[in-house]
Amino acid sequence: MSQLSMRIEPAQGPYQRVFLAGRLDGATHGELDAALAPLLNDGTHILEFNLAGLEYISSAGLRSIFRARKALHGHAGRVLVMQPQPGVRKVFELVKAVPVEEVFASQEELDTYLAAIQAKVARGEL
Repeated sequence: MSQLSMRIEPAQGPYQRVFLAGRLDGATHGELDAALAPLLNDGTHILEFNLAGLEYISSAGLRSIFRARKALHGHAGRVLVMQPQPGVRKVFELVKAVPVEEVFASQEELDTYLAAIQAKVARGEL
């Protein structure tokens, strides 16, 4: 039986974190879609998926993350993937659902990326 554990932290301005654990597949992706729906239209510009606890992702799970990415991209938002397990990271690399430059192994990598984005915004480049 598939199980997905999900925790959505309170938003920090336009930044939202979603922690996933277990399996994101055909049986569980609907839970994620339902939880994400309100976030995709509430002013969220950066949606971080922390996948440290995610053991498995199927094509249905990838579609959920890709749909979120597409929805946010429509208003200059981004989806970032944090700490995927090696097997899950390999799936992301193979199908290119999220660009490799938006997949981070650590909080330090993510913080460096976000600082660079903020600097570009401050300079008017984004």
